Amino acid sequence: MTWDEPAARRVLRPPADYRLTASVRALTFSPYDPCARIVAGTFWWATRTPAGPATLALRPEAGGLLAEGHGPGADWVVDRADAVAGLRDDLTGFAELAAAHPLVAELAARYRGLRMPATGQVFPRVLRAVFEQKVTGTEAYRAYAATVRHFAEPAPGPFQPLLLPPDPARVAAAPYWVFHPFGVEQRRAETLRRAAALADRLERCVDSAEATRRLTAVPGIGPWTAAEVVRVAYGDPDAVSVGDYHVPNTVAWALAGEARGDDARMLDLLAPFRGHRGRVCLLLAAAGIQAPRFGPRMPVRSFARF
Repeated sequence: MTWDEPAARRVLRPPADYRLTASVRALTFSPYDPCARIVAGTFWWATRTPAGPATLALRPEAGGLLAEGHGPGADWVVDRADAVAGLRDDLTGFAELAAAHPLVAELAARYRGLRMPATGQVFPRVLRAVFEQKVTGTEAYRAYAATVRHFAEPAPGPFQPLLLPPDPARVAAAPYWVFHPFGVEQRRAETLRRAAALADRLERCVDSAEATRRLTAVPGIGPWTAAEVVRVAYGDPDAVSVGDYHVPNTVAWALAGEARGDDARMLDLLAPFRGHRGRVCLLLAAAGIQAPRFGPRMPVRSFARF
């Protein structure tokens, strides 16, 4: 058997209203993410597993969802395919909470097929979240993609452009100036290297609460970064990105008609949805709701030129 041939297969049975593309889009940084792509209705996801590198392909087929695994870690990704697809996402009690606000209730019904994935992989999300700290999305993606390609290791499977997320040991061993041409200043580079050195411990966390404690103990990682990680690694529906530039304004505008809000106001407005506060933020983003903009946007910079 070659890596082009699936080493493991599994048929999943999602609910009738399930939406694959909308659910797994959180696992892609852009349509050109070197580690995860959605192409012609199939989701391709490359990762490192305890059994070795693997690629998972998820595609609708015959009323179900076909999961195919490639590479040494094929069994691991196929066994976890339902979580990656968001099918372990527990919506128990959310409809009752959503009824507390008419907009949230409407969005919960409109996007009921949107589920939250849980990859079970911490460090790949740390890589992305650290690069997203206090910069524009364009800057963050450039740094992320350049880093993945610098440590380039082809992912198993037939989708040849796909690359594996960088090996944490190689990231930890790289001096900070390696990341400078990618637009990453020393502060974020050192944060990433510290997290990479602790990757094995981070991957062994039993739940999002433990992962949050361990992540925020790493210098340079605060509540925002930790929430961005556990929302995807553990599918935590309550993870709120405190410290975000836009989210407090979005929540204040959507739930109270206020053009601006701080973290305290955001948490106050989200309090009725405790247990699913992150899900409410996800629904607002899915609906494209944004607070009114005032003043110029943050400029795109390049630390590589500094």
